[in-house]
Amino acid sequence: MQSVPIIAIDGPSGSGKGVITQMLATELGFHILDSGALYRLIGLAARKRGVDFDDETALATLARELDVQFIPTGDQQNPLRILLEGEDVSAEIRTDAAGVDASRVAPLGRVRAAIGELQRSFAVAPGLVADGRDMGTVVFTDAVVKIYLTASAQARAERRYNQLKDKDIGVSLHALFKSIQDRDERDMNREIAPLKPAEDAFVIDSTAMGIDEVFQTVRAIVQKALGEEKE
Repeated sequence: MQSVPIIAIDGPSGSGKGVITQMLATELGFHILDSGALYRLIGLAARKRGVDFDDETALATLARELDVQFIPTGDQQNPLRILLEGEDVSAEIRTDAAGVDASRVAPLGRVRAAIGELQRSFAVAPGLVADGRDMGTVVFTDAVVKIYLTASAQARAERRYNQLKDKDIGVSLHALFKSIQDRDERDMNREIAPLKPAEDAFVIDSTAMGIDEVFQTVRAIVQKALGEEKE
């Protein structure tokens, strides 16, 4: 058995990874890694510290030393509080500006290598639930359980639309659908760590499932795997 059990949950945008990760980690008492937030956090930290975005070495150093915490909230709409050096930046990293900064640092090879070190540092007792796009295929290939959550682009767009509508944020369903399709295309066809299920992953299509049904399905898989690991 691994000294620290790791559960990897991968999938495309809007598939419910964040909520399932939070629910599972809360039940198990495990730590959480929201890997998708890390590039945004590096960009934000660089701005706060005045690090030049053209200085790849400095950005990589910043990534390795990043002081970040992911704290489950129990809220399905906003499942995590994200602290950067003790400051709550949960809303700040979800802005368009943070997304632009993330896209500037993500292609940098040294930063990606440093991110890998940072991600693996989250694997501490009693265990970790890691949410991302390459957790099971690249970062934690020896995870006890690998889950790949997916759903149709239409279903994911509708979920995101309803989330934003509930927050009185005006957005077009068609625009969200197109954005999700475009992101899927980029993620699945990129040269480095393309989005795909690990060969030994449990693939769950949540298109016609509610979040509680998805959680119960994942929970059963994880409980069985952890039980087998202890034997």
